[in-house]
Amino acid sequence: MGQFNVALSCRWRRDMYATRTLAAYIGDCAAENLTAGVKEKTLCCMLDLVTAAIAGYETPSAAAVRSVAGHLFGPGPSPVWFSGQTLNSTGAAFCNAAAASALDLDDGHRAARGHPGAAVIPAALAVAGDITCSRDEIVTAIALGYEVGVRIAAAQNPNAIRSRQSGRWVGYGAAAAAGRLSGATPARLSQALAIAGVLAPNQDANGSSGYSKLTGNDVKEGIPWSVATGMTALHLAECGFTGPEDILDHASHFDTSSIVGYLGKPGKIEGTYFKPYSCCRYIHPAIDALSDLETRHRVTHHEIAMIEVEIFAWALQLGNRVNPENLTDIQYSLPYCLAIAAIEGRQALAPINVNLLGRQDLADFAHKVRLLVDSEIDRRFPAETLARVTMVSKTGESFVSPVTTPRGDVGRPMHWTDIRDKFLEITARKTSEKRQVMLLDGFEQFRRGDTAPLLARLAQPLA
Repeated sequence: MGQFNVALSCRWRRDMYATRTLAAYIGDCAAENLTAGVKEKTLCCMLDLVTAAIAGYETPSAAAVRSVAGHLFGPGPSPVWFSGQTLNSTGAAFCNAAAASALDLDDGHRAARGHPGAAVIPAALAVAGDITCSRDEIVTAIALGYEVGVRIAAAQNPNAIRSRQSGRWVGYGAAAAAGRLSGATPARLSQALAIAGVLAPNQDANGSSGYSKLTGNDVKEGIPWSVATGMTALHLAECGFTGPEDILDHASHFDTSSIVGYLGKPGKIEGTYFKPYSCCRYIHPAIDALSDLETRHRVTHHEIAMIEVEIFAWALQLGNRVNPENLTDIQYSLPYCLAIAAIEGRQALAPINVNLLGRQDLADFAHKVRLLVDSEIDRRFPAETLARVTMVSKTGESFVSPVTTPRGDVGRPMHWTDIRDKFLEITARKTSEKRQVMLLDGFEQFRRGDTAPLLARLAQPLA
């Protein structure tokens, strides 16, 4: 594939739909266009996503998806990770996305306000299980999937597209990555993007931006189904099915110029953040701030009378239940996650498990947490997710944190060694040391250009 003509994006006109411009870009962007930083970040995203999928594999939601996928989707060679089973690429990606997004441990992107990795990487690796792909082809497809998904997500007009959940847009990224690897023509890929955008789950009811108040459910971000619709859109387009190619060309819903402008070397993936804790990113800065205060001032949870969290307004729209009924409730409760960090330590959030439910001591501590909106912190959202924590002891002494950026953000990054440590810590509870070594070796061989060992080891059962 040749060098993408950057001038194409500059020539974008009202008679050239954005889906067509993106499709041409996806097909023409050469692997040589990827910078060393983008390649390294892509490898980090892959290892981080596999870590999240291992953590989420045994959750009831992921198990339900695997049970249903066997009936909904046809057989094929693509592995359902860690199960020993295979399906066609759409079914496998559906299952693997469900495991990866189950515990909110997957990566995210501030510009998109959502989670590209749990969609793009399962889609790309599922196609790679169907056909022979080189390392450079896989890495390029993943980087392009992030590029397309993040550009479209960041361009959404919130007045028209009120739901900010990832399911609204990750299907574009899944279709882009899968279409690149499968060699879809620009005409078919343009149609696939249009179809994926229409068939995506609307998510209007769910999540922090939805109208439903019952956020403790498995629908959550809608990522797995968006992956399934995105990849199905690609198959439909290949069979001549069509969609509205002008879907991204209406100022009422999208800032089209930001979607197609300056399409050169893909770099959006470098803005990805990683999550050390399996809960909503909105909660992370408060966890880090509180833990730092406890360590610095040597205060234990027994000595804390009250915690005040100054944060952005969107954090107050989470469920924030002090008596969570399930793991998803925990993921969206700032007070309860702070209670876990204070009493059990931050490691108990990596990942969360059912033993944290029904704990009166955690519920009692969560009642001590007050949430307030700080105007400056709110102004800096969504570009930054920040928090300031005040911890008041039972003797009346107050300890105040600085405005805190969460660990894993671009300004406070986690690199390959950090992601590797996260993998080792989290998967130690899920599999053997031998399997950990084999998976990491698979990544090292992938890094050197041999894709087969990693794909084979993802297919093997964890036990």
